Amino acid sequence: MADPPAQHPAAPPATVADVMQPPVIAVEQNDHAAAAAYLMKRAGATALIVTKMQTGQPIGIITEADISRAVADGKNPNDVRIYQLMTTNPTVVNTTASIRDAAKIMTSKRFRHLPVMGDAGLVGIVDITDVCRALLETDVPGPPADTAQAE
Repeated sequence: MADPPAQHPAAPPATVADVMQPPVIAVEQNDHAAAAAYLMKRAGATALIVTKMQTGQPIGIITEADISRAVADGKNPNDVRIYQLMTTNPTVVNTTASIRDAAKIMTSKRFRHLPVMGDAGLVGIVDITDVCRALLETDVPGPPADTAQAE
């Protein structure tokens, strides 16, 4: 009779620090929405943290969806200020938060981005793609996915 497979201890849960995107691109609330869109495009980012100039603490977040909604409403991004579109007082997570905890926050509150705070203040941002990728990498491998594409 064969021995049962050896049980390996589970790896410690990954933290948001392992998957966050540093450095964070920050903007000020009085900047134009067009400037935020430009910075997002140049950085390949989908969100920017709005910080308080004096402290660097996050006071808001502006996303590509915020800017898209403004444009769809007929607003000119050169005339609209970030503070008019941003989400104020964003929910943040600590660098030690688990990926699962971040996923729970993001799904329950319908967020796609979470600023990450460390001992020195704002250190990064984690987005839903980062979280999903990390959770998928920790899954037990299953049968190969059907790779046929619909035409």
